[in-house]
Amino acid sequence: MQMKENIGKYVKLELSGKKILSGMLVDVGSDLWVLFNGQDYLYIPSIHCQNWQYLKQDEIEEITFSNEPNPLDHHNEEISLRKTLTAAKGIFTEIYITSKQTLHGYILSIMNNYFVFYSPIYKTMFISLNHLKWLIPYTNNIRPYGLNNSSLPVNPNNITFARSFEVQIDKLTGELVIFNIGENDNVIGKIQTIKNNFVELITAKEEPVFLNLQHIKTVHMA
Repeated sequence: MQMKENIGKYVKLELSGKKILSGMLVDVGSDLWVLFNGQDYLYIPSIHCQNWQYLKQDEIEEITFSNEPNPLDHHNEEISLRKTLTAAKGIFTEIYITSKQTLHGYILSIMNNYFVFYSPIYKTMFISLNHLKWLIPYTNNIRPYGLNNSSLPVNPNNITFARSFEVQIDKLTGELVIFNIGENDNVIGKIQTIKNNFVELITAKEEPVFLNLQHIKTVHMA
């Protein structure tokens, strides 16, 4: 079955990490599904969808729908993850990666296999494209945390970005960093070296921890 045939139908998706999302399927692209849950438009990389099923009538009736327009109007063009990220640059967004928490801010730049995200809480972050579970563009010009322009700089720093996620991490050798939004103590420390696809991190107690690059989802400076 072509997933495009289900546009306009109500579905329930189970994503990696046992996350459940429900709503109306409003668009399907080469590597991306768009779900409207009644309030927000969720852009979901299809690679993270473990399974899906149709919603039952009583589940549909539980959804309260608003008339919010989609902030990312694609003008009937074929959508993709990279096109969506490009269209979302500078727009306030909510994204979900890991650690049972969402990130709020805006995309600064899109590189080969990661993107640069500015969060008022974590500041400049480097986020692997492979681990992005969903993106929600803000509606009604809402600002994260009610902040004003001075708190949300357009160019927050003068960092030059590498083309790949791995090289960007290598550029941070010797710096104190936090991986994966600090989900445990073993992902916070100073980058010592990067060898054979593993990052050697020196923790607060000066113990080396070796992290697989493929499992690093986010990076930000401590």
